[in-house]
Amino acid sequence: MISEKLQKGQLLIAEPSILGDVSFNRSVILLAEHNEEGSVGFILNKPLDFTISDLLPEIEASFKIYNGGPVEQDNLYFVHSIPKLITNSVEISNGIYWGGDFELTKSLINDGKINKEDIRFFLGYTGWGEKQLETELQDNSWIIAINNLKKEILSKSSKQFWKEKINELGGEYIIWSNAPENPGLN
Repeated sequence: MISEKLQKGQLLIAEPSILGDVSFNRSVILLAEHNEEGSVGFILNKPLDFTISDLLPEIEASFKIYNGGPVEQDNLYFVHSIPKLITNSVEISNGIYWGGDFELTKSLINDGKINKEDIRFFLGYTGWGEKQLETELQDNSWIIAINNLKKEILSKSSKQFWKEKINELGGEYIIWSNAPENPGLN
């Protein structure tokens, strides 16, 4: 479950100690890219209050939009599990792909060939510069976990995902799974 080495396709689970951080408190991030220049990820468990058709009325679907992270929140990104349908996508790992031909994607959604279990849309992303993520790991901000759900992670429920992942870690983390999101309000 827990991994020591960073690589794309892994999950970053926010340590319970990240309390006052609006973006990352109780976040689970899919690491989409990691190399010597930096890292990119998408928060999986922060749904927003609107759908893809709210942003793009030409898309006739009610797929939820997620807060991908604090970087470039005016841009829409997507991760999917259907590279045979969506061309020009980049494999992250375990059958999960990032991006691709967006015009084609819109048509496929409108034609009913893509369902919400196949794709997830994000406003913004999470980004780290060179060695920044490694520093945050040393500061105990994140736990690196293997994505044991593989491509099924796209259809995983979002609200309770952090709690589920913390419970899987066991030990000292279990107490945090039932703690209020803002302990100051307890």
